[in-house]
Amino acid sequence: MKILRLTVSNFAVCMLCLAVFLLVGYEDSVSVRRNTPVVASFTVSPETPASLLFCGKEIDLTRYNMHEGIDRELSGFAYNHSVTMLLIKRANRYFPVIEPILKANDIPDDFKYLAVIESHLDPVVTSPARAVGMWQFLESTGKNYGLRITATVDERCNVAKSTEAACKYLKEAYEKYGDWVAVAASYNAGMGRISGQMEKQKQTSVLNLHLVEETMRYPYRIFAIKQVFENPYKYGFILKPENLYRPVACKEIPVDEDIADLAAFAQEHGITYHDLKYFNPWLKDSKLVTGGGKYGILIPDKNELYYNRPNTYVHDGRWEAK
Repeated sequence: MKILRLTVSNFAVCMLCLAVFLLVGYEDSVSVRRNTPVVASFTVSPETPASLLFCGKEIDLTRYNMHEGIDRELSGFAYNHSVTMLLIKRANRYFPVIEPILKANDIPDDFKYLAVIESHLDPVVTSPARAVGMWQFLESTGKNYGLRITATVDERCNVAKSTEAACKYLKEAYEKYGDWVAVAASYNAGMGRISGQMEKQKQTSVLNLHLVEETMRYPYRIFAIKQVFENPYKYGFILKPENLYRPVACKEIPVDEDIADLAAFAQEHGITYHDLKYFNPWLKDSKLVTGGGKYGILIPDKNELYYNRPNTYVHDGRWEAK
């Protein structure tokens, strides 16, 4: 009987310990569930640089408004995944056109990022304010800088010619300010507004001005997209050469006479009307009226219009995950 009582006592102790263990385990599991994220992945705030280079000049970003300005835009580009990835893919096709023109006009290479934030590198995009093309010119401004805009032609949608026009504006603004950040801000707000606010607010740096939100954000958007483009992997973008849009080789046909039917013209050159429009987005109508002007129409190489072999052209080696 003594042995039996001892056994029962031991059993009771064991059951008590088990109950305590289960209770503690239950409380731990509840705590874990309470503190476990309910989403599939973690969201990490991008590292905010204390300074960065823009057009060869170091920009100190430690002041509160500058730190928070770049932080906002970096977070936006880092987590707007599909849009940012598409921008890098498009840049592989369009930067080879833009960069040599900037260089030939003595414009810093960093201004290619202005085109990125202006239009998402879309040659035909139109803003609510009716600014058109990769460099987002209003009609009057485009004409002032040498672009032809007629019923059948809109050179704001010609990547090369609109880049040339943008260079004219950027050079003019730099002659006025002697500062590339001010030049960038003026592209958004206009030279008159930037100059007026500098005088009114008694500031020499555009980054210290109180402006409408769009213009205050504008330089930081350029700074931020530059950071992402120069180190995509750091911001979570993994790209292979075959993911990038390759440039398509074209031959240029000089035209100085009207073309009554562009669909027939395309067919004569072995391409579709859509191909003609895509590679010549400045053609606004189904016909071309030259008005005495001379144009160059691009005809794409038909062998390069298919993704039947992987792209191997990588314009910037930093875009390729290795």
